[in-house]
Amino acid sequence: MQKRHTLILFYFIFCSCGYFSSSTNSHGSSNVDKFPELASVNSQIEKSPKNAALLYQRGMILSKLKQDSLAILDFQNAIKIDSNKADYYSAIGNILFEHKDIAGSAIWLAKAVALNPSDETAHLKMAKLFLYTGEYPKAFTEINTVLRGNVYNPEAYFLKGMCYKNMKDSNKAISSFQTAVQTDPKYADAYMQLALIYQAKKDPVSLRYFENAYQADTSNLESLYGEAMYWQEQEKFAEAKKVFTRIVYIDRQYPKAFFNMGWMLLQEDSTEKAIRQFDIAIQVKPDYAEAYYNRGLCYEIRNDRTQAIADYKQALIFLPDFALCKTALGRVESGK
Repeated sequence: MQKRHTLILFYFIFCSCGYFSSSTNSHGSSNVDKFPELASVNSQIEKSPKNAALLYQRGMILSKLKQDSLAILDFQNAIKIDSNKADYYSAIGNILFEHKDIAGSAIWLAKAVALNPSDETAHLKMAKLFLYTGEYPKAFTEINTVLRGNVYNPEAYFLKGMCYKNMKDSNKAISSFQTAVQTDPKYADAYMQLALIYQAKKDPVSLRYFENAYQADTSNLESLYGEAMYWQEQEKFAEAKKVFTRIVYIDRQYPKAFFNMGWMLLQEDSTEKAIRQFDIAIQVKPDYAEAYYNRGLCYEIRNDRTQAIADYKQALIFLPDFALCKTALGRVESGK
């Protein structure tokens, strides 16, 4: 089994190197402008090529640059020099986990935990693995190991909340997510989970959590989108439009805001205004099948069969199994 995952890792590195070699040279030197410290660590490694700590440091920088194959090579070379550092094994496990090689990731993380039983990062990554596979008791074991050593670790409470959420125990999930944000008031993901749980209950407290999530991470507009969708699902279209307009002021390349504005206008029979919103959504996201479909509905309502058929066909190019669209196309083509 271990040989199999070694081969998987080798294949991953081999396939990726061609891509990275075309965009970088000498371990990511084309990204020096973005990460100036890369030039410094490259220079240090040239003088001390057998320094495992420097290789690990460069691997972490390359991982941030999404150059995972080069990062893994550095981590592996660090392990060859010093095989007793848990962080080196954990780093490879993290990358493999992100690439959905769950079994391969588990092997490297297990090595990290064996070397350093108090490695919080490795234990929590193992917990994520068990969360992913639905082995919740094992996930709780890893989480509780971390909390016994550090009762203030917010990620541990967050992962515990995710386990409870998947187990359909919303009360315990809420408690865990609330503890996560009490421990770290900037934990945006925990605020989002609280917002989603309360949104499912149609509880307006979700609006506060969506806003908290946005304030904790203003680069992620999904929290504002969730806030707008709360109002839309309550059919409070005026409130929803205010939030979608706020999103557009922040980012005019956010296609879902235009789509949902169009969808609400369609419900209000303002087909001409709706078409303009769907037009923008499609300009921003040219493969937006749902926007083509809904624009087609607008044209169908306006008795423009030619445009409706064109939009329905275009939607089906991007989403061939779109059942509603197939029905609509058949309806318009048959003249019914």
